[in-house]
Amino acid sequence: MCGRFTLSQLAEAIASTFQLSNVPELAPRYNIAPTQPVPTILLEGDRRQFQMLRWGLIPSWAKDITIGAKLINARAETVAEKPAFRSAFRRRRCLVVADGFYEWQPQKGKKQPFYFRLQDGQPFAFAGLWETWQAPEDEKIDSCTLLTTTANSLLRSVHDRMPVILKPEDYARWLDPQIQEPEQLEPLLQPYSPEAMVAYPVSTKVNNPTNDTPECIERQ
Repeated sequence: MCGRFTLSQLAEAIASTFQLSNVPELAPRYNIAPTQPVPTILLEGDRRQFQMLRWGLIPSWAKDITIGAKLINARAETVAEKPAFRSAFRRRRCLVVADGFYEWQPQKGKKQPFYFRLQDGQPFAFAGLWETWQAPEDEKIDSCTLLTTTANSLLRSVHDRMPVILKPEDYARWLDPQIQEPEQLEPLLQPYSPEAMVAYPVSTKVNNPTNDTPECIERQ
């Protein structure tokens, strides 16, 4: 499971990394939580578009938005078959932009948060899916979920799952709506190389989503 992540990079660095034509307006975030707007990249025509989506996928058939809080993650092993995700997996995939994420390890009756990021500290993309939900009052809500897979050796002592981090060379393939067969996409949904990542314990301040400051990612 992935329940919190960060994006503190400069907007210019994000635009360059993801080949965006426009620089997005972004404030640094150190404790992004479910149901909040999260930074994503979708393909519109042949151009990548930056868009903020609500974290927690709301299927088009949902009666109300509350289901979204339960659908913040989708398991890579079953995403092609699950009713809540299978249509989006084929046709509505996105990049969820981040530069780190948190997982919690049980320790002596409490949960110790750990922060994970890439060795080079650069922004990266989680594999995501998105949907548009039509509210009864004609309001439309665009929402998303993050895919997860088995943990690599760096994460395994903390948690048995990790978010799917895509390689830059796979971004175009993941976004391409013409690619719809699960067999073409499943090879991308692998644990990220542990050698390319770092991890360290951080303050329990991150446990409270109202704490959204650089102290959240400081090594303890």
